Amino acid sequence: MPRFLGNSMRWYAVYPGHDTHGKVKNLAGRAFLLPTVWPLGAGSLKGGGIGVRAACFDSCLCPSQARSLASGQQHSSRLSKSQGRGTVGGGASLHQPGRAGSSKTRSPWTGTDVGRCTDSTGVQIGSAAMSPLLFYALPALGSYIVLSIFFLRRPRLLHAPCTPAFCPRLVAHRGGSGERLENTMEAVENPSDLCSHSSVAQGAQLLELDCQLTRDGVVVVSHDKNLSRQSGLNRDVGSLDFEELPLYKEELEVYFSPGHFAHGSDRHMLRLEDLFQRFPQLPMTVEVKADNEELIHKIAGLARRFDRSKITIWASEKSSVMKKCRAANPEMPLSFTICRSVWMVLLFYLGLLPFVCIPEKFFLCFLPTIINRTYFPFSCSGLNRLAAAVTKWAIMRKSLIQHLEGRGVQVIFWCLNEESDFEVAFSLGATGVMTDYPTALRKYLDTHRLASQTSYV
Repeated sequence: MPRFLGNSMRWYAVYPGHDTHGKVKNLAGRAFLLPTVWPLGAGSLKGGGIGVRAACFDSCLCPSQARSLASGQQHSSRLSKSQGRGTVGGGASLHQPGRAGSSKTRSPWTGTDVGRCTDSTGVQIGSAAMSPLLFYALPALGSYIVLSIFFLRRPRLLHAPCTPAFCPRLVAHRGGSGERLENTMEAVENPSDLCSHSSVAQGAQLLELDCQLTRDGVVVVSHDKNLSRQSGLNRDVGSLDFEELPLYKEELEVYFSPGHFAHGSDRHMLRLEDLFQRFPQLPMTVEVKADNEELIHKIAGLARRFDRSKITIWASEKSSVMKKCRAANPEMPLSFTICRSVWMVLLFYLGLLPFVCIPEKFFLCFLPTIINRTYFPFSCSGLNRLAAAVTKWAIMRKSLIQHLEGRGVQVIFWCLNEESDFEVAFSLGATGVMTDYPTALRKYLDTHRLASQTSYV
C-alpha cells in the first residue's frame, strides 16, 4: 500500500499513462479530474509514479504548479503499480470526459498562486464553489428571519388595527346541546317556568348554529342533513316541507360528551327566522355544510332583513362554499375554512404570515387535546393519536394566537366540555370557548374573574 504524507493536506494519486484526462482519487474516497497527466520528475516520487498534493479545498493543481510544489516538498509517498494503474485505498476511480479549466488561489506552502480545478461548465469543484452563495444567502436568510419575528410580534405596524364588533367568551354549541335538546328555542332562551340552564340565561355571547333548507324553501336550524339521528325518521330535511318535519327524540346523545344525554320538553325544529326575530342583537355563527346556493342566498337575505349582517358570521368547512357565501353577503364576517386554516398555519411556520392579508375575522378550531377523549375524527385510534400529536404541535402556539388576535382575528376553540380544557384554551390566549354546557363555562369564567380581581386587590 502506498503511503501519503503531508501535514493536514490531502494526497491525490493520478493514474499513470498517456490518457489526456488523468483520474484522481483522494483518501476520503472522493474522485476528481486533472486536465492532463504529467510526470513529476525522476527524484520527486519513487517508483516512477505520478502524484500531486492538493490544497485543503479539495482542488487540483495544474502541471506547472504541481512541479513547483513537488520540488519544494520535504516528504515523499509511494505509489504502487498494478497493470499500469494505481489505486488508493482500493477505491474505484471516476472518469468524466470534458475539458476542464483552473482558477488561481494562494498556496499555503509555497506562497505562489496555485490552480483550482473546474469542470467543463466552469463550476468550481469542492466546497469553495459554495462560498459566494453562502456569503449572500446567509445574511439574507438571517435578515428575513429577524424581520418575520419582528412583525409577527408587532402586526399592527403592517396592518391597520381592527376593532371587532363583539368579543365572545362564551359560545353555545348548537344552542347548548348538553343541557337541553340541541337547536331548540328552549335551549337558547330563558323563560323562567321552563329552565334556568339556557345559553342566554348563562350569558352566551355567541350562538353556533347549522342550517338546512326544507323542500318549501324554509331555512331551519339543524346539524344533520338526514333526520335519522335526531328524530328516528330516515328522511332528508330537503325532502320534506317545514310543516312535515318530525319532532326530536326525547333524548339526544351529546356528540362531544359520549355517554351523556340531553333532555327537554321542546322538541320542535326551529326556523332561523324565528331566532333572528327573537334575539335581534345576539351574535350568531351560521354554518353552511352543503353547496346549496338557494340556502346561502336565503341566509344572506335574512341577515339583511333583520339588519344583523355585522353580527352574523359565515362558517363552512369548504372554501368553495365560503366563496359563494362571501359573494352573497360581503358584510357578514368570515371564518376560516379547513383549507384556509392549513394555509394560514403553513404561512406561520414559513415566516410569511405577517406579510399576508387575512380577510377572515374568526378562527374556529378544535382544541387538539380533546382528540381521542371527547372527539374522534377517525375510526382508528392510531390515526387519532397521530392527529392529536400533529395538530397539538402545529396549532397550540401562543405566538400564532397572539398574532391573529393582534390583527383582529378572534380565536375560538371548540367543543370543550371540561374545566381542564377551558383552562388550556384560555391559557393559550383564546378569545373564547365553544361548549355544550354553557352553565359549566359560565361558572368557570365567574370563578376565575373573581380570583383575578382578588389577586389584583
